[in-house]
Amino acid sequence: MGWEKELEELAQRDMFAEQMGGADKVARQHEFGKLTIRERIDAIADKGSFHEIGKLAGTAEYDADGRLITVKSSNFLFGTASIDARPVLVSGDDFTVRGGSAEAHIPRKRSHAEGLALELRLPHVRLVDGMGGGGSVKTIEIVGRTYIPELRGWDIVVQHLAIAPSVSLALGSVAGIGAARVATSHYSLIVKDTAQMMIAGPALVGWAGLGEVSKEELGASAIHTANGAIDDEVDSEEEAFARTRQFLSYLPQNIDELPPVISSADDPARSTPELRNIVPKNPRQVYKMRTIVDAVVDDGSFFEIGRGWGKSMLSGFARLDGIPVAIFAENPYVYGGAWTAESARKLIRLIDIASMFHLPLVHLEDCPGFLIGKGAEQAATIRFGSQALAALGQAPVPFCAVVIRKAFGVAGAANHKPGSHHYRMAWPSGDWGSLPIEGGIEVAYKAELEAAEDYQSHLEEIKLRLNRLRSPLRAAEHFEIEQIIDPAQTRGELCRWAQLARKALRVGSPGFPYRP
Repeated sequence: MGWEKELEELAQRDMFAEQMGGADKVARQHEFGKLTIRERIDAIADKGSFHEIGKLAGTAEYDADGRLITVKSSNFLFGTASIDARPVLVSGDDFTVRGGSAEAHIPRKRSHAEGLALELRLPHVRLVDGMGGGGSVKTIEIVGRTYIPELRGWDIVVQHLAIAPSVSLALGSVAGIGAARVATSHYSLIVKDTAQMMIAGPALVGWAGLGEVSKEELGASAIHTANGAIDDEVDSEEEAFARTRQFLSYLPQNIDELPPVISSADDPARSTPELRNIVPKNPRQVYKMRTIVDAVVDDGSFFEIGRGWGKSMLSGFARLDGIPVAIFAENPYVYGGAWTAESARKLIRLIDIASMFHLPLVHLEDCPGFLIGKGAEQAATIRFGSQALAALGQAPVPFCAVVIRKAFGVAGAANHKPGSHHYRMAWPSGDWGSLPIEGGIEVAYKAELEAAEDYQSHLEEIKLRLNRLRSPLRAAEHFEIEQIIDPAQTRGELCRWAQLARKALRVGSPGFPYRP
């Protein structure tokens, strides 16, 4: 006698799991333009690398003699896999079974997935679709009681943020704990049109007397990529998987490793003469900062994060001679590059990821200061801006700044990392001070101007006098700025710094936890 009967039942249970919620529910998932969870895992992981854990979990039916009739599989899948030959943990909701809610044995599997990612110190990719493990009103009748909300196991989710990278993808209508799982990650994506994210759905909003709204009105990708709740939107699930792979490629497996260096075909000493004339002489004229970023980093390596929010700041990852770095730069096309409350929040997020995963920081600066005015004051710009400057000072990674044009006021001081000695250089277009002379000259010289016979003529004379002194070359004479460089040589300077910065990196915890 062998174990053939048991092995046959095992194969049968495997078959039930592969069927998910059934052919009709799978077809409905496809009708909404969405892949099933198994299709998603196959698409994001290296071919044949997914090793599922807990595949047999579900709700079984037996006949009167105790023989298995069918199994409705759990609506949460997870396991180990490889992405670009690097191990990860992948987990995801199966919307074809009870819309991803808690009635199908999801809580234990979900907590085990989170715990395994933490214990094995693996990056975690979450494919979120539906409630993400939250209950529904029907849960009351199924379990025979109500329950008081708790976040058991949430400590593991938070601990993982300080150990290994996590990416969360909103791939359907995500609400409640599912929305929290998307937000509690290092990088989050949402698929335009087929996915939404919300604290509560339209039915609950209507019951609360807040009006009739659709899922799109509550949680469309345009809403949450404009407020920073989600980092980026994509047009398809396939694009979401590609961006996930790209994001992870810049980061180590966990905090005990350095980010991977790749071989670059882009000459680290490549000159870019076109940068010599990109900054207009007129300080009120704008130019495209993304053009500068793309020109100085390895060809095609700039991976922008959070393009839809905090738009006066560009932020993301890039490579310099194959070495991963985190890079931020003001965007002159939005508020002249002034720091807003939102752009400061975006910068904090980038600096904290760089600190956690050992990415040297690069700042290409054209900062006229904090945004001013009534709206800026109401948004608590100074608080978030101060937090960003504090995060920069606390970052344990090497820092380099290139002043492209303006560096004014408190925000402009971000060309320097407090308490640090680092590379800092400027283009000949550099212009700095406590505030632009155009904005303070009539206050500083009020008495002199009022005593002048011709107010306007004397004002122009003072401007001419001051402008002779504002050359960055004069600042270099007094070592106010360490180096003035030819813009065409910026890439070479940065690549040389990156080689030194790489050797200075240290693995391990940065000394503070990561907060999403």
